[in-house]
Amino acid sequence: MNYFSYLTEFQQKGIFHMPPQPFSKFSSKEVLSYSLGATLYMPATRTDIADVILTNKYRELVSMVICLEDAIGDDEVEKGEKQLAEHLHHLSEAVNMMQCSQESLPLIFIRVRTPEQIRKLYQLVGSSIQVITGFVFPKFTPMNARAYLAYTKQVATEAETILYGMPVLETEDVMYKERRLSTFEQLATCLQNDKDLILNIRLGATDFCGLYGIRRTASTTIYDISMMRDVISDIVNFFGRDYVVSGPVWEYFQSSNSLSLQTTLYEEGLKKETLLDLVNGLHGKTVIHPSQMRLVQALNVVSKEDYLDALAILNKGSNEIGVIKSEYGNKMNEVKPHDKWAKKTILKSKIYGVFHENNSYEDLLAKEIYV
Repeated sequence: MNYFSYLTEFQQKGIFHMPPQPFSKFSSKEVLSYSLGATLYMPATRTDIADVILTNKYRELVSMVICLEDAIGDDEVEKGEKQLAEHLHHLSEAVNMMQCSQESLPLIFIRVRTPEQIRKLYQLVGSSIQVITGFVFPKFTPMNARAYLAYTKQVATEAETILYGMPVLETEDVMYKERRLSTFEQLATCLQNDKDLILNIRLGATDFCGLYGIRRTASTTIYDISMMRDVISDIVNFFGRDYVVSGPVWEYFQSSNSLSLQTTLYEEGLKKETLLDLVNGLHGKTVIHPSQMRLVQALNVVSKEDYLDALAILNKGSNEIGVIKSEYGNKMNEVKPHDKWAKKTILKSKIYGVFHENNSYEDLLAKEIYV
């Protein structure tokens, strides 16, 4: 699996100074943590998920979540579990029959409702669990954290496969300021011995806003809501030291009968919020419609300027030089303060690629690429 694999060799050479490199669930955790990009959510009750994957219906699809929680009704859980089992069996059979490889599958995660459901799903799907990359832990709190971790480790051990967890912070004990720090400290204690299991920390912005009856419009970002800006800042401050924190869902997308003005509004909102995610230290974003994947992924490609700055910083990582002028002559690069930024930039350059000097995300959105 790798980003923009649908481009022809000619298109890749025209757009990328350095093209994206392939990865899979077997890549290092560090690589995978930054590889999720636009993670597409699908309800588990959907009947065509395996076919969507095997026929490459959404060619931008690289990571996805099959949801058994908020995306389906409370009365649909059993139906969703059975449908999910069929999808995983179908994918596993395709791998076994060499119709595709494990490495060519997108990174697949299952969003469960409870820790116990992880065990139940394993009993349903057996060895087919190996085609997934991990589980999403909704409404992650100190009360359920250890159970989520324990069940995931248990299933991974029994199935002899790699499985990661992605906790979602979205409950009142995180949102309410007077309880936030204490909750963070308790969660950190729960996670301390299982850091290698955690691929991302994810944000449930819709649930946070729902506590106050707030909803952003298509022309505003989550950062325009002061309480959300506050909680995101605290989450990145506390958890961003040890984990990759990913951006919240963007709720708006183009419908089949959208006016062009509405479409532009939705895309501009998504673009603005994704850029704010990146500059605030969030990597990857939950998306709920295939049309959102392209833009989010394109915005994650590294510019040649950033790439060359990062290389220069890492190459001067000694005590002899503290500050160097950018090759573009427009900024200073401080070797020590910018070291972590440079390492992240180089890592992401391998995952998403590096644009040629005069190329940008707009080149990946060009209509001729999708004819």
